[in-house]
Amino acid sequence: MKAVGLAVAGWLVPGGGYLLQRRYPQFVSFAALVSITFGAGLALHGGCQWPQPAELQGLDSVTELLVKAGAVAKLLAGGPYLLAQNFGVTHSFLDGRLHEFGTTLLALAGLFNLLAVSDAIESRKAER
Repeated sequence: MKAVGLAVAGWLVPGGGYLLQRRYPQFVSFAALVSITFGAGLALHGGCQWPQPAELQGLDSVTELLVKAGAVAKLLAGGPYLLAQNFGVTHSFLDGRLHEFGTTLLALAGLFNLLAVSDAIESRKAER
């Protein structure tokens, strides 16, 4: 399997790169980890939408860059992110009382998924 295929499968399905490599324990653990973390982030009203210009008003350029990097980290969760966007269960960037904790968990889910994708690609290289 090519690295691009592993990366796309790993992004769409959390741990999907492991599934294609028939590494089932790793697939199950990362699929559960990313899905539960993303679900907890949504339950805590984490903002999953791209920040609007009005929400970024008054921030300096470094803070604005960090906010946008956090939005990209949430996008890395892949399948759960796409499902949340399609079913409309996402909140705006600054919505909800507990949005800080929820937004942190959403970004963490994306980073966990990135870790799974990169490990699947590295293990593919090691097998060669």
